[in-house]
Amino acid sequence: MNDNNSDNTEIATLANGCFWCSEAIFKRLKGVKSVLPGYSGGIVKNPSYNQVCTGKTGHAESIQIEFDPKVIPFEKILDVFWHTHDPTTLNRQGNDVGTQYRSAIFYHNQKQEEIAENSKKRLEKDVVYRDSIVTEISPFRDFYAPYCSFIIDPKVHKLLMKYGNEVKEEYVNSKH
Repeated sequence: MNDNNSDNTEIATLANGCFWCSEAIFKRLKGVKSVLPGYSGGIVKNPSYNQVCTGKTGHAESIQIEFDPKVIPFEKILDVFWHTHDPTTLNRQGNDVGTQYRSAIFYHNQKQEEIAENSKKRLEKDVVYRDSIVTEISPFRDFYAPYCSFIIDPKVHKLLMKYGNEVKEEYVNSKH
């Protein structure tokens, strides 16, 4: 996904624990076009799951959200983000522990940075959480979704080969 979408959508890249859990939350929101789980915020190109789990790549399990800001503004995306995970625990969400489970907002432009910083300040001012918010707010660099490419694609191919007649029409010529 990129920042220059022709259909007037925007991109948000967030890390708030297990990307499967995050995907399940955000894909249910009106105005969200797609949610892609992957890795962001690190220094290694195209990291594998095993590499990310070492904590040495710098990546966090993240989601990249394509959304229509006329239906759901970035502020509302962040409101959901803040209230569906614990932004006060460093490198941990529930039973998931490690730097890959840190809380982070990877902003795509100056407007997103300002909105993210202001929303965090508001939560701190209103003392929404007893402990300090440790969420990282940093510029977006790269997003990698290798799990989807290497694991899901072969499974989808098998599905289409064996059960092509049972697949919804919208997925017949699609990889995902």
